[in-house]
Amino acid sequence: MAYDKFTILKSSAVPMPIENVDTDQIIPARFLKATERKGFGDNLFRDWRYNADDTPKQDFVLNNPIYSGKILVGGKNFGSGSSREHAAWAIYDYGFRCVVSSFFADIFKNNSLNIGILPVTVSAGFLDKIFTAIEADPNTELEVNLPEQKITILATGESESFDINSYKKHNLTNGFDDIDYLQAMKSDIQSFAAKSLY
Repeated sequence: MAYDKFTILKSSAVPMPIENVDTDQIIPARFLKATERKGFGDNLFRDWRYNADDTPKQDFVLNNPIYSGKILVGGKNFGSGSSREHAAWAIYDYGFRCVVSSFFADIFKNNSLNIGILPVTVSAGFLDKIFTAIEADPNTELEVNLPEQKITILATGESESFDINSYKKHNLTNGFDDIDYLQAMKSDIQSFAAKSLY
């Protein structure tokens, strides 16, 4: 399943300065019955967003209208816990294209990269600067430049580089998942197969 190409994302951000956000908090286990990637955004952080009677919790950041954007900024150790792919699906389906943290759980990070979400790992100090900038102005924008592998706080001009696997970078900039990557080489594969002795 192809996704929108990711090159340069300029957006305001939603701050969630909570450490050790695990996948069961991102999408509770009771919502894992569906196998399609659609509809999970409705239940993103379900138990943090809603009371038992399904009314929104006013003190949760996703229910605060002053915050919006395609970038979610989380605390250290984001996406820990079980390996459920649905956590990444819920984040993407809600509308986020990038998650920023000072540390990601490896499985969550790879699940995100596989479906078009860019996890950007920054230093603890730079993460604090992002939170400070958003606190000062909820409309402050971040620019995430994937080709240059750089994230910038546009209000201050401060920036930091980030790492990404070259294969995953190629797929994100082309809007490919793993199957799309192979499909893009279909003619080369067929040509090679035609010349093969086996």
